[in-house]
Amino acid sequence: MEISEKDILSFREQTDKIKNEIEKAIIGQKDIIEQVLIAILCEGNVLLEGVPGLGKTQLVKTIGKVLDLEFSRIQFTPDLMPADVVGTNIITQDEKGASKFTFQKGPIFSNIVLADEINRATPKTQSAMLEAMQEKTVTVGNTTYTMSKPFFVLATQNPIEMEGTYPLPEAQMDRFIFKLYVEFPKLEELSQIVNITTSVGESELNKVSSGEELIKMANIAKEVPIAKPVMEYAMKLILATHPEEATSPDITKKYVRYGSSPRGAQAIIKAARVKALMEGRYNVSFDDINYAAYPVLRHRVLLNFEAVSDNISSEDIIKQIIDN
Repeated sequence: MEISEKDILSFREQTDKIKNEIEKAIIGQKDIIEQVLIAILCEGNVLLEGVPGLGKTQLVKTIGKVLDLEFSRIQFTPDLMPADVVGTNIITQDEKGASKFTFQKGPIFSNIVLADEINRATPKTQSAMLEAMQEKTVTVGNTTYTMSKPFFVLATQNPIEMEGTYPLPEAQMDRFIFKLYVEFPKLEELSQIVNITTSVGESELNKVSSGEELIKMANIAKEVPIAKPVMEYAMKLILATHPEEATSPDITKKYVRYGSSPRGAQAIIKAARVKALMEGRYNVSFDDINYAAYPVLRHRVLLNFEAVSDNISSEDIIKQIIDN
């Protein structure tokens, strides 16, 4: 597929339009909005972490409205079962009165699935999401069902130290293209939030895109070329997160238990391509790679006990790797 200058221009205009519409309902959090949009255009899943009440759920609902996509919400609780997520076979009767099993689809069969407080469910229930998040299919019994496109999971979680939470397994963390931290609003933003939410009437949101348009934009992003030095730089970043690599910096060897998987390499390239198009460029720069590195790698660099005791975060490791 050949990409014209018109495609690049319309890609940038469309993403600006989507961001502006979302910002009508979400005060501040501009970086989070942009990064969630990048992840959606990479056909990836996003994990939003932050204390309760910061508007994580509101952000996901707003995105569903603005992009005119089918939206479902699953509230994860300790007693939630896998069948509550993917669905189950139920006994029904046909016209002749004969009994048969019919599959009743669960809430995961949607375009946008909001997995609210995902780390409050047990690992067994969390694992029900794995196949859908990676393969975009759901297997129940002997039958495999394909999800409608576009499909992505936007999950929220409270910081792990909070009561009644289960850490997400590494395999599930790896299926999120980005992990984003939602920070507490500044003074001015807090005033605006309170004004909007405590006054009469809500801001009217317009539908400015559609599922077909998102799929088309995602396909355009896949065509963006990457120069060999930029690609090599991205791959070196990934390798530098592995403590067993001879070329890894000392901070990695000292504090990292496991480095990023190949999914991290794929995610950095996908996100950098979308970021370049959002800025109206038809080439990926080193800055695009650096920009993508933080949300892509912060949950893929697993730290050892020494890092925890020395108060070193995965962000510190990524910054040091980029500086090197």
